[in-house]
Amino acid sequence: VKHLVLDEADRLLEMGFLEQTDEIFHACSNPKLQTYLFSATLPSGVETLANTIMKDPIKVVIGIKNAATDTVNQELVYVGQEEGKLIAIRQLVQQGLKPPVLIFVQSIERAKELFHELIYDGINVDVIHSERTKAQRDAIIQSFMQAKIWILIATELMARGMDFKGINLVINYDFPQTVQSYIHRIGRTGRAGRPGAAITYFTKEDAPYLKSIVNVIKESGCQVPDWMLQLKNPSQESKKKLRRKPIERKRINTRSKYDLAKIKHKRELVEASKKRKLQQEK
Repeated sequence: VKHLVLDEADRLLEMGFLEQTDEIFHACSNPKLQTYLFSATLPSGVETLANTIMKDPIKVVIGIKNAATDTVNQELVYVGQEEGKLIAIRQLVQQGLKPPVLIFVQSIERAKELFHELIYDGINVDVIHSERTKAQRDAIIQSFMQAKIWILIATELMARGMDFKGINLVINYDFPQTVQSYIHRIGRTGRAGRPGAAITYFTKEDAPYLKSIVNVIKESGCQVPDWMLQLKNPSQESKKKLRRKPIERKRINTRSKYDLAKIKHKRELVEASKKRKLQQEK
């Protein structure tokens, strides 16, 4: 092996992948081995680690380090509580969205919940996550690229590696857990010099982490309100906490507690009926 290339190097040099990556490095014994690391983001800790496995490294930065491309128009939208996000999405649809649109949420469960809300609105939408089979994911991506699906709801699964050339809008329905996640998510639009847009919703619970994203938006050349620039940067401890565990959020559901209780009661009656039938058969 003469050339070893790591794409998404910041992820491959993190815990979880590092042990396997290290095995690959040790297996490449060629004294003239050239190693290349590529990534849209490279945190300082990962960069320090990278320098220990490279000989006389040369660093090439295109644009500004850990910033988004200037072809993406970035916007932060305050929605108050969780319920405000669904209202904001529906307002965007009423105003007229220009598909294709990619929506990011923080978990598989929330992806399913948002899908069920939007599908009942008659929107041409689908959802992709790791619980779907490879064949299902491939079919969804193909339909999305062919404009058969206008809005695609996704988890972090889609934040890296997917080259969608025509996405017009990325919506961060759930606030990203890290700056790196934010940059990679919105990097799905504005690719290859094309213009794109990114909207990030934030609630009161997200406010303590807002300044990190504000810094990225400002560095990328987008306008940021003055009051946001006055916010305090989150502490390292709070950022680590958020990285380990996302904010707990209410379910994405517009049905009342009364309706949900009725549905639950109906399910319990059906299950009880099934059990009685099984006992009678025995």
